[in-house]
Amino acid sequence: MTGFHLAQVNVGHIVGPLDGPELAGFVAELPRINRLADESPGFIWRMVDEDGADATAVRPDDADELLLVNCSVWESLEALRDYVYRSDHLTVLAKRREWFVRPGEPHLAMWWVPAGHRPSVAEAMERLALLRRHGPGPRAFTFRDPHPAPSQGFHKEPS
Repeated sequence: MTGFHLAQVNVGHIVGPLDGPELAGFVAELPRINRLADESPGFIWRMVDEDGADATAVRPDDADELLLVNCSVWESLEALRDYVYRSDHLTVLAKRREWFVRPGEPHLAMWWVPAGHRPSVAEAMERLALLRRHGPGPRAFTFRDPHPAPSQGFHKEPS
């Protein structure tokens, strides 16, 4: 175990308002999928809005109302990968095209944070922007191009 955990952010533009009929299936799945994450091995934290149930009301300062932000922290890349691709989350992921506009640019970024750190929306969006501008690297990466935690000696965060 290192002194770092894996943070992830993924964003998506929904096809209509959250209270509209197009998103009814998605909204109905949120409590179950959030509970699944909360109970998954390696899960540490997920961003929630003021109501504390989910992050559907969280927005970056300049975002439109149809942009949803999901941010969480995990013990490891493997723990996040198992949740995303090897749990019942996959059944909801398979339906994403029903609820989200197909992204035209990267919509997911991961990065290492010191254990105990909880990313802000601004930090998460900065990491996604970094990935979009420069591609995968040690400060923002993807499942396809992962980078090891800093304590493994492969890189250090700039001061």
